[in-house]
Amino acid sequence: MELVFALVIGTLTSTGIYLLLRARTFPVVVGLTLLSYGVNLFLFSTGRLMSDGQPIIGDAETYSDPLPQALVLTAIVIGFAMTAFLVALALRSHADTDVDHVDGIKQQETADEQVDRTENNQ
Repeated sequence: MELVFALVIGTLTSTGIYLLLRARTFPVVVGLTLLSYGVNLFLFSTGRLMSDGQPIIGDAETYSDPLPQALVLTAIVIGFAMTAFLVALALRSHADTDVDHVDGIKQQETADEQVDRTENNQ
């Protein structure tokens, strides 16, 4: 169980970082979301992984810590607000610049497109 949980956290984190390094706005938003999911699962795992565990009541080895659960709930709400804000920023940037690039700059043209443009201008 712990191995599968660790693999899921690693996969979400690595996929999120990979998508963050893309040059388009939509993959960056999805990457931030996946990265926040990985962090939420990591925080959740710090409160011990067990089923049917009572919070705080009982022995030190049989209870689950409620603090990471509260942190994860707070992080979910903040992550949702952040995602909505990033989508609004991406839509505004796309409306202003007509480009889906993170920097707001069009990608460099290929050599063929540059030659075609210079021929059309002459």
